[in-house]
Amino acid sequence: MGLSFSSGQKANGFPPDKSSGSKKQKQYQRIRKEKPQQHNFTHRLLAAALKSHSGNISCMDFSSNGKYLATCADDRTIRIWSTKDFLQREHRSMRANVELDHATLVRFSPDCRAFIVWLANGDTLRVFKMTKREDGGYIFTATPEDFPKKHKAPVIDIGIANTGKFIMTASSDTTVLIWSLKGQVLSTINTNQMNNTHAAVSPCGRFVASCGFTPDVKVWEVCFGKKGEFQEVVRAFELKGHSAAVHSFAFSNDSRRMASVSKDGTWKLWDTDVEYKKKQDPYLLKTGRFEEAAGAAPCHLALSPNAQVLALASGSSIHLYNTRRGEKEECFERVHGECIANLSFDITGRFLASCGDRAVRLFHNTPGHRAMVEEMQGHLKRASNESTRQRLQQQLTQAQETLKSLGALKK
Repeated sequence: MGLSFSSGQKANGFPPDKSSGSKKQKQYQRIRKEKPQQHNFTHRLLAAALKSHSGNISCMDFSSNGKYLATCADDRTIRIWSTKDFLQREHRSMRANVELDHATLVRFSPDCRAFIVWLANGDTLRVFKMTKREDGGYIFTATPEDFPKKHKAPVIDIGIANTGKFIMTASSDTTVLIWSLKGQVLSTINTNQMNNTHAAVSPCGRFVASCGFTPDVKVWEVCFGKKGEFQEVVRAFELKGHSAAVHSFAFSNDSRRMASVSKDGTWKLWDTDVEYKKKQDPYLLKTGRFEEAAGAAPCHLALSPNAQVLALASGSSIHLYNTRRGEKEECFERVHGECIANLSFDITGRFLASCGDRAVRLFHNTPGHRAMVEEMQGHLKRASNESTRQRLQQQLTQAQETLKSLGALKK
């Protein structure tokens, strides 16, 4: 059984405590001895750096309501950040403590009232409930029972279906488990990919996908009956076309597009809005070059919610591509002091977040604004009635203004 902490335990809610100066000084002296220098990074498109963790951040997740970002680190804490503070000088975060362990992976529940974490030493899943306090902060309470231990190899990814019907865990062998929210294993998937490098639940909550040593991405449908009872997991479709192992993949927000990056030095964008029950295969929309993926370093990928921008990370650098033209638009070098561990767009697509040392760095998604400009200009040419033209013009002007303010308007 896992140790839970009582609801009386202090968790720093918003707003932050004002602690006394002498305590701060003592803390500072202690920190100065222990901590290596924080990695410095500046760029004109850097919107913010979130720096409250004292250990390396391994994973982060945006809540589906867009209000929060959860991060977990090896400092035995999970932090919940308010997204509305991203452009402020102060970045407030609430802290949940992980007793006698640390979390390597974190995911919000669909209702944003709980989150799940994977525990490094416990090798198990723990659920934390979030209860609102009168002052607007939260109390975090771990449920009394952790999930049973079922994986034989290290777990690399976890996910929750937005339908709230199941949880997915994937380990570095070929196992993907589908769980009920109560901790029962509903199904065991063998991916037959020699080993898994990445797995995810689709945003629509219907699919689970994985990639690994083989040159494909496999996608399954998790099927439930009319009364919500679990039925079966069936093979849905595959993304075939890479010629080497696939590092990573991602879904667009509506699950109708997917992107993948492979050791063959390419990324691909796919149309997955197909009738797979009639044996229809996904369509390949675009292939782009990403030579860095051919190296030994792990590669991470994030697809913007509208699938117009692809972010790829190799080592400590990030590259942003326009998916329609396949062109690289931005490159951020040495963003973190360590290899990038995780990459994610927020749900609005305005920001790209990356973690890899003790900070989360948030970038303005300029390729996204540029794609919006191109799209609106195209729509304007075809628009027939006046009210549509006015609306499009408004969106176009807004995107141009944003780019101008970031000094990123293409001449």
